[in-house]
Amino acid sequence: MFKRSIITAFALAATFVHAAEPPIKIGEIASYKMDAVYLTPYKKGMELAVEEINAAGGVLGRKIELVIRDDNGNPGDAIRTAEELRTREKIDFLIGSDFSNIAVALGNWAKSKKMLFIAGEPQTDALTWSAGNEYTFRLRPSVWMQTAALVQQAAPMKKKRWALVYPNFEWGTSAVAAFKKQLLAQQPDAEFVADIPVPFYDIDAPSVVQKLIDSKADAVFVQQVASDLQKFVREGNQRGVFGKMQVFGMMAGEPEYLDTLKTETPKGWIVTGYAWQSVKTPEHQAFEAAWKKKYGEGLKSGAMVGYSLVKLSADMLKKTGSTDTDAMLKTMNNFNTETPLGRVTFRAIDHQSTMGLFVGKLDVVNGEGVMKDSVYIDGSKLLPSDEVVKTLRAK
Repeated sequence: MFKRSIITAFALAATFVHAAEPPIKIGEIASYKMDAVYLTPYKKGMELAVEEINAAGGVLGRKIELVIRDDNGNPGDAIRTAEELRTREKIDFLIGSDFSNIAVALGNWAKSKKMLFIAGEPQTDALTWSAGNEYTFRLRPSVWMQTAALVQQAAPMKKKRWALVYPNFEWGTSAVAAFKKQLLAQQPDAEFVADIPVPFYDIDAPSVVQKLIDSKADAVFVQQVASDLQKFVREGNQRGVFGKMQVFGMMAGEPEYLDTLKTETPKGWIVTGYAWQSVKTPEHQAFEAAWKKKYGEGLKSGAMVGYSLVKLSADMLKKTGSTDTDAMLKTMNNFNTETPLGRVTFRAIDHQSTMGLFVGKLDVVNGEGVMKDSVYIDGSKLLPSDEVVKTLRAK
């Protein structure tokens, strides 16, 4: 009897110790106040993933805990916040970020502090190429990949006179540079007759549309999102501009923006985006069902990215077997994982994920903006050769 009591006591003690295991802390930083349209569903997607992971027992016998912070759209604030997460919260690694310039700053910080950083949304090519480092990885398709998908559609059309409308900071300038380089490689006689940088979240739509009219362009590359996209589309529709020019819109097919445009959605634009209604993978169907059950709304691109980011983090930890940084870095190089969009790989050569994107045409169906005739392009088919990447990648 006494022996049995001792065994029972040890079992209870072991259970208590296991239950008392500290959570695995994952720090997350993004510009929530600045980009609420995208980042609100993104945060919901992360929270859904955490809920699922912890309900299934967590990872390595421990719960997952997200420690989320807002960087106020400021690189300096992001670095100070990252340092607070590292020293005070004792995070095991960092994920997230939204704006490209902030992501590059966080990547440099991660390198200096020898901490793993898995970026979710930022798209600048610098993050994985010129400013890339051994500690920084990216999930979402890059600027190069986004523009490559559009150039595949644009080049065969042989449009000669091009106008460019884009936000006047790093994300916009890098996208324009990538688009021009790739289009000229396939269509050397293309001319860029109007270069129209726009203050972010402060577009003067009448002025921009007038410049397009004056340019007499045959085609337009547009990189505008959220309220800027809505104002631009409304002005262009009212003045009948888009019927005279073929428009190629980077990310204009994201549900976050189509939900706002609704009947104003400009028909015939060729865009990149997230055509979630057409995805039939088991992983996506399970994600969609869980999302609708919890939130009762249609999917968003941000939701898919946030959900995938946390899920792959948990998968990485399981395959690593610990939170040791060197071990996690080893796992992340050529790390294969399932996402709602299918299996992706984080390439060892540049730490870019092969998550792909959709290309299609905008239309209005039942009063809602949609991408029709959409095609999913695997990210590995949108990247340059390894030989080219080696020349672009930071040493």
